[in-house]
Amino acid sequence: MKMSYCVLGTNNMEASIKFYDSLFEQTELKQVLSTERMTFWQGEDFAFAIARPFDEEPASNGNGTMIGFSVGSTEEVKRLHKKALELGGLCEGEPNQRGPRFSAYVRDLDKNKLCFFE
Repeated sequence: MKMSYCVLGTNNMEASIKFYDSLFEQTELKQVLSTERMTFWQGEDFAFAIARPFDEEPASNGNGTMIGFSVGSTEEVKRLHKKALELGGLCEGEPNQRGPRFSAYVRDLDKNKLCFFE
C-alpha cells in the first residue's frame, strides 16, 4: 500500500493556488484541475490538492499533522524551504540533517505543516 493523494484545507483559495503553483513550479507536480472548491496538482503517482472544507466551516490545520514530500536531494530541500518562506510560509525547522534524512519544515499560508526531505 502507498499513499495516493493528500488534500489540505484552505481559507483563501486564490492565495493558496499562487503559493502552491509557485512552490511546485520546478517539481513534477503540475496543476491539472481547479474548481471553485478544489485545486489539484498531479505527479506520476501522487496527487496533491487544496480545498475549501466540504462542511463549509473554516479550514484549520491539525496539531501534529504533517505532509512529507520526498524531493530527491539536499539542494532541492534547501530550495523548496527557501521558496516557501519567500512565498509567505513560516519556518518550522531550517534545512538540516535529522537522523538518516536531510530535511526542512515549513507551514503554508493556512499553517499546514510541510516537510521536504531527501
